[in-house]
Amino acid sequence: MAIYLLSLFGSASIGVYSLATDKMVLIPPEASESKAGKVENWLCVNLARTTIGGSVLLGALVCANSNGVVLPHYVRKKELRTIKKVANDANLAILETKKTSYGNMVLTNDYGAVVDPRLKPSTIEKISDTLGVEAVPGEIAGLPYVGSLALATNKGVLAHPLIREEEKQLLKKILKVPVDVGTINCGIPYVATGLIGNSNNVVAGFLSTGPEMFIIGQALEVVS
Repeated sequence: MAIYLLSLFGSASIGVYSLATDKMVLIPPEASESKAGKVENWLCVNLARTTIGGSVLLGALVCANSNGVVLPHYVRKKELRTIKKVANDANLAILETKKTSYGNMVLTNDYGAVVDPRLKPSTIEKISDTLGVEAVPGEIAGLPYVGSLALATNKGVLAHPLIREEEKQLLKKILKVPVDVGTINCGIPYVATGLIGNSNNVVAGFLSTGPEMFIIGQALEVVS
């Protein structure tokens, strides 16, 4: 188990462009074959090369766990077919809502989900059904876009350093894993913008420092 460093499109914000679960990893086709192959091997899951509605911002637009994938309404049929191939028997849901950045609005693992409290109850229910877990509204550091403020795997959560104690307790209760705090890419507190991972390994933005990588490894239990 290890932490790997990566850039995509010359950027350390790899979590904006890619997404990983314990079953799959999504990376835009515009990324190099070499880097995509490395991520596939590092995370030990099936790789899909796709866009979402023609956009390379996969990590911002899609939320997923091993049970399901939530997609914005403008996902294309070809993109959907590509994702289905690696999602295996997971649920796929296309939500017809004005808000479309589900990766930024949902923090999930295979045990639970914490979602942007501005989402409608009907939307939260649909997310819960698709991901196959309890989904509850919550904030991190007093901010609603929980999906960009933390990364959750089935081993742990790394969250924004200014998370409040009651928020931390909610994450622990719903996601059913320990919660720690840290930054990525030399001090960025929006953890998920520069970090992807699953139960096997973690990939961080190439600007992440040694101390940051140590905390990431401890929080997500990927360093033996």
